[in-house]
Amino acid sequence: MFEWPLLSLLIWLPLATAVLVVFLGQSFETLVRPVALAGTLVVAALSVVLYLGFDSGTAAYQFEEKVAWIETFSVYYHLGIDGLALPLILLTNLIGILVVIGGWAIKDRPHLYLAAFLVLQGLMVGVFAAMDAMLFYVFFEAMLVPMFLIIGIWGGPNRIYATVKFFLFTFFGSVFMLIALIWMYLEGGSFQITDLHQLPIALNAQILIFLAFLIAFAVKIPMWPVHTWLPDAHVEAPTGGSVVLAAVMLKIGGYGLVRFSLPITPDAAATLDWLVIGLSLVAITYIGFVALAQSDMKKLIAYSSISHMGFVTLGLFLAFAIGRNSGEFAGAGLGISGAMVQMVSHGFISAAMFSAVGVLYDRVHSREISSYGGVANTMPWFAVFAVLFFMANSGLPGTSGFVGEFMVILASFHANVWFAFVAATTLLLGAAYSLWLVKRVFYGEVGNQSVAALKDINAREWVVLGTLAFFVIAVGVWPFPLIDMMEVSVSHLIDHILESKLK
Repeated sequence: MFEWPLLSLLIWLPLATAVLVVFLGQSFETLVRPVALAGTLVVAALSVVLYLGFDSGTAAYQFEEKVAWIETFSVYYHLGIDGLALPLILLTNLIGILVVIGGWAIKDRPHLYLAAFLVLQGLMVGVFAAMDAMLFYVFFEAMLVPMFLIIGIWGGPNRIYATVKFFLFTFFGSVFMLIALIWMYLEGGSFQITDLHQLPIALNAQILIFLAFLIAFAVKIPMWPVHTWLPDAHVEAPTGGSVVLAAVMLKIGGYGLVRFSLPITPDAAATLDWLVIGLSLVAITYIGFVALAQSDMKKLIAYSSISHMGFVTLGLFLAFAIGRNSGEFAGAGLGISGAMVQMVSHGFISAAMFSAVGVLYDRVHSREISSYGGVANTMPWFAVFAVLFFMANSGLPGTSGFVGEFMVILASFHANVWFAFVAATTLLLGAAYSLWLVKRVFYGEVGNQSVAALKDINAREWVVLGTLAFFVIAVGVWPFPLIDMMEVSVSHLIDHILESKLK
């Protein structure tokens, strides 16, 4: 329908805007913020064009672009999207706008700050659009650089420690993915992801490849026990860094499992599904208790993210347990769809919660829960938004936080009633730590003079929080457009799962 290279525009336009912003920062600093915002708005408009031109009735990849890149090794600049990639691209570009608006008040080298986020936005779209495994790997690794700079330059007092830990963990995992990709290239002679989906592989080799992918993507999600870098990164990152990290970058791990692990190594995934399901249930419950013990708001939200992302990995791997239990895959689609909805929903909710904490930190310069009390008395409109977001985080019906988790819990009943029981405990734990924070920060008597002097949110903060509130409620009340967008692609993924790739 559209002949423009839309996906390339979505990747490279933010990077071109970043270059322009850097140059403007040298002599025309007043233009930096409007130009950065204009760039993200144009990208968002192109995303709407992408959505309107997308045919949700087919599982085929759409908007494909393919150009030879490194012909000697059959590496192509090959882009395309399906119903699993499109929602995450739309989420990425929405968050890109909000991060630029939220970072409007940055005074320390704002041109470099905004440029780093623009580069990161383009690279994240590249990850979701890549149809060549080596191109995927390049975008996957390149994302580390702008986030490394964002935390390392504009982060908190322990930013160097957090940055190095973030880089080492994620880079370590990526090495295993690279080894697996090279092995498959030597076997099949192609880096095209669709070719890898058809590559026959012996079970022992599948297991090794599956474990290599699992290490790479588990670190990114992050799954227990390779999660320890995330709380440090969130605590030290500036608000925009925490928003992007939680809303989009964590989802790349889940997307990697969908794009690589399940369709390329389905036999190994069926063999080791117990491992992923077990780690997911540990994350959902144990990390929920860890979140309950936090006194730092950012750490609490970070641990909450690990717990809620456990629903993503649980939903993706329930299919195999369902097949063994009932002999059919009736609930598999529900689990995978629930995992994808959870990724998008958590993107909105986590971005909203970190933005809300950022509003308070900008005013009081403290993340400690004990530094507040009675905020609703001095910032009533802000309290309305913040309480909504924390209630959504606990799975309140009518918000997006309820939909994905409910779908995964329903799918869990098809596999094992104890899976559903353990997974459902997160609703209690989520309500416990969310309500505990809300009570101590927003209600009761005004805690101190700093809280008494607070002013309610300004127009810029209204735009950010209001936009996120709209999507949290919209997906919670009417999730069907999102589910319909993914339905055919989910069915196609299940076909891959059912098809043995044994050599």
